[in-house]
Amino acid sequence: MHGKDWEPWRPGLKLPLPGLPRVIAHRGASAAAPENTLAAFRLAHERGARMVELDARLTRDGVLVAIHDSTLDRTTDGHGRVIETDSATIALLDAGSWFDPAFRGERVPTLEEALALLANLGLAVNVELKADPGQEARTGAEAARLIARVWPSDGPPVLLSSFQEETLLAARHEVPELPRGLLRERAGPDWREAMERLACTTLHLAAHHLEAPLVHELYREAVPVLAYTVNDPREAKRLFDWGVRAIFTDVPEEIASVAPPLPHSWN
Repeated sequence: MHGKDWEPWRPGLKLPLPGLPRVIAHRGASAAAPENTLAAFRLAHERGARMVELDARLTRDGVLVAIHDSTLDRTTDGHGRVIETDSATIALLDAGSWFDPAFRGERVPTLEEALALLANLGLAVNVELKADPGQEARTGAEAARLIARVWPSDGPPVLLSSFQEETLLAARHEVPELPRGLLRERAGPDWREAMERLACTTLHLAAHHLEAPLVHELYREAVPVLAYTVNDPREAKRLFDWGVRAIFTDVPEEIASVAPPLPHSWN
């Protein structure tokens, strides 16, 4: 189920992670389409992506929607906090015109709508959970239950990630077999303890904080490092050479051009 061959990381355990590509389309093909929209996910697929990342957070009435910010202002024609707005109101907003008039009328999809499209396209997905203060556990539990209910049992992998440990713990409690990724800016001195305590499979780190000695250490420890967000192919190649497992990017077709092939056993 949902990455059934994706075990939690343990020291020295080399995880093949079948279905995890080298390149992950960050919020879809978000350099060419409005982020976190169905249009961005479709375009990522058209441009050869095999996996997309999207953000999800709760509305006032408890619906998970695909949006990055805690407010509606930047990426829609609405205003105010997502957690203080009903999903029916959000469904009426224009989430495309801010990016380009050609995308006028594009909507904020619910997480369920996004997952339905991605499953239909055969794309793996990393759902990054964004939780407002006090909503951490609820966000993790709701997302895990939704994925368990709607994602095909024989579908591509689904990976949950979050900066918020309480969110990951709630998801683990609800659906233990759903793979989780620990999301941080920097690894921090406690990365081993955190990975084991949260039973995470992957470690997601900001590319601009990564240095070769750290990546080499993590590679020796067999930690699958996913680096975000890289749009320069030269930087991507350097990170791959160091041992980064996969890269999040707004331009998946460009980063794919420098991505090394996966070992046959990892596909």
